[in-house]
Amino acid sequence: MRTSNVITQRRPNARRPLDAFLRGGGLRVGENAWAGGLTQQTDVNKNSFNLHRSFPIVLPDPGHTKLALSEEGLDVISQIDLPVAVVAVIGPYRSGKSFLLNQLLSLSCDEGFGVGHKRDTQTKGIWVWGQPIIVDIASQKTAVLFLDTEGFESVGKANAYDDRIFALAAILSSVLIYNLPETVREADIQKLSFAVELAEEFYGRVKGRQSRFQLGKLLWLIQRDFLEGKTVQEMVDQALLPVPNLSNDREIERVNQIRQSLSLLAKNNTAFGLRQPHLKRTKLCEMTDSDLDPQYVQQRDELKKLVQSIISPKIVSGNQLNGKEFVALLKQTIEALNTGDIPTVGSIMDVFNREIVDRCADMYSKWMEGVRLPVLDSRLEEEHNRALEVVRRKFEAERFGRKSGERAQSTLDSTISTIYSHIRETNLHKSSRQCEQLYMTCEDAIDSLQNMRLPSTGKFDDEFGKCNRTYQELCFGPSMKFYQDRLFKMWSKERSQFLKSYNERLFNWIIVLSLVMVVTSRFVLRSTVLEMVFWSLFVFLEAYTRIFMSVQELYYNAAWRAFVTVWELIVYNAALDLNRWFVPLVWFVVVLLAACKFVRTRRRRIGMALPAASSILRAKQSFRSPRLEVSKRK
Repeated sequence: MRTSNVITQRRPNARRPLDAFLRGGGLRVGENAWAGGLTQQTDVNKNSFNLHRSFPIVLPDPGHTKLALSEEGLDVISQIDLPVAVVAVIGPYRSGKSFLLNQLLSLSCDEGFGVGHKRDTQTKGIWVWGQPIIVDIASQKTAVLFLDTEGFESVGKANAYDDRIFALAAILSSVLIYNLPETVREADIQKLSFAVELAEEFYGRVKGRQSRFQLGKLLWLIQRDFLEGKTVQEMVDQALLPVPNLSNDREIERVNQIRQSLSLLAKNNTAFGLRQPHLKRTKLCEMTDSDLDPQYVQQRDELKKLVQSIISPKIVSGNQLNGKEFVALLKQTIEALNTGDIPTVGSIMDVFNREIVDRCADMYSKWMEGVRLPVLDSRLEEEHNRALEVVRRKFEAERFGRKSGERAQSTLDSTISTIYSHIRETNLHKSSRQCEQLYMTCEDAIDSLQNMRLPSTGKFDDEFGKCNRTYQELCFGPSMKFYQDRLFKMWSKERSQFLKSYNERLFNWIIVLSLVMVVTSRFVLRSTVLEMVFWSLFVFLEAYTRIFMSVQELYYNAAWRAFVTVWELIVYNAALDLNRWFVPLVWFVVVLLAACKFVRTRRRRIGMALPAASSILRAKQSFRSPRLEVSKRK
């Protein structure tokens, strides 16, 4: 269901907005401002919800000092899928802002924004016309919103509230109409101080690059322009010229600085004048165009064309905002303006930049989360520098303002520094935990080598080499060198201790082996020669080392060193590790010797049994022989 049809059903006699907005070549009105349609629930609301009226989007708080959002108007704007352009009117109260908007929309007073003829201000906060106007801007359909704002300097309000309304309208608008009665006064220029500071921040170039956010065009509109001589543009330009300040008055100096800033933004300023529509101002709402001053009607139509020529979609960060994005900007701006009792440009920019700082910090964190810890400090620093470069480019492209941007840059650097310090601590902790675990594993392995059954320096060094290679492959990060140094110190200490007992343990093994072989030679092998050989070895080791030299001196003997060399080749080599196979080999030898003993015993028994059997056989044969002789005789 199209919006225009709904409105026609609700108000069959209502004039469509802006039907006469462009007499003589103004904006072209589109019928459907809701590209892509609405949800079913919204369609139901449209049947009972008249868009052909104004809606509040911002209202004053109970103290009339800060701003509060009105969801009624925000819901209307959020449904717009097209790019949004905004025309906002600001100025003193009772200056005809609401009537001007109705004239731009070609609406009567009872149809459009509320117009009153009382001394108090009629508009509270900021209101939006509910039915956006669809126009073509640069061959692209755009929804134009019209905003009416509460007038300045009314009774019962704080100056901070006026500043908030002014700043909000300046930030949101594509065209900001500064509606002034009759002429430009000094107070009107002073009122622009806050907007000028915003403009300087928003328009400030960052390292030769235009800021990501630009304020709208400022249109000076002089109502009831009856003065002659200079044009309105010349009057505004002259009003913006610095005035002499011979007494160095601070107030004059401040206003001159505002003038100078406005002059720098002159390309963003346009001036226009409107005659008084009619002498009977309280009857204006009852009049048609034919009743109004013809020159006013002509100037009004020219104003429409001027607005058409300077209007453009609202752009932030190079992207045109649709309804939802515009509402998000509005909410963020309200949050910024309500920060503190008195709004400042710095506080506003800080709120705008806070989200960017958080987003950039989150981007940095996610980048660094991709680094698998632990790593070396050099690698971590390399990733940190790469992430920092990308994040800073993003921040420079999106940040708001100059001074606030510098503060936000400092905040971002501090945040990233904190995150990086935490990552470094985490990296150190993980590296320390990982390397310490590997070190403890190596230490346990080296300690176990002290109790080798068959001592071998080759096996000791080889096992440490394997442990060190495992450490090199699995230990990463800043703790790697520290624990590697500890590992080599531990290995050096353990090896010294191992070598200290190595010769002694080897000597004891030879003594035990000689005794075992003496017993084996006598009772198993029954070899007197082997028994004497091993007895000689045992006596030599025990007697010779006690009579002729000490055991320690024996360790430096060439024969002993040759024996150690042979021992090392036998005990541990590429083909065999006797320490690993010592127990199975011992059992194998025991079983083998037992088998040999069993076979030899069996053979001996068989050998003893054969002669006895032969004797018995011979005895039987001798017993049978006499009988055979007797039988033969018979």
